[in-house]
Amino acid sequence: QVQLLESGGGLVQAGGSLRLSCAASGRTFSRDTTAWFRQAPGKEREFVAGISWSGSGTYYADSVKGRFTISRDNANNTVYLQMNTLKPEDTAVYYCAVAPTIATMTSNGYWGQGTQVTVSS
Repeated sequence: QVQLLESGGGLVQAGGSLRLSCAASGRTFSRDTTAWFRQAPGKEREFVAGISWSGSGTYYADSVKGRFTISRDNANNTVYLQMNTLKPEDTAVYYCAVAPTIATMTSNGYWGQGTQVTVSS
């Protein structure tokens, strides 16, 4: 059984930092792309950041570029999202997903249950 477990969410003041983790079990994902998405109340789920299986390719939404950093540790089957200079508009449930490409994540990806990030002003 494939499982993705997100952790690291919480409540933080604006300007603060959090580090999210996405730990995979059940199989190795060293050949897949991993991404973080988020969904705020009343809004559609949106892409946040993605990383290729080698770690050499990283991709970011414009809204988080320069503030968030995605990285991975294939030896431990874990992907991280370092979030700095957080803003209230970053408040959302954050999900990690794994698939061969970012484009196929919605239709053919494995998804975690999500972790809540709340940024107070």
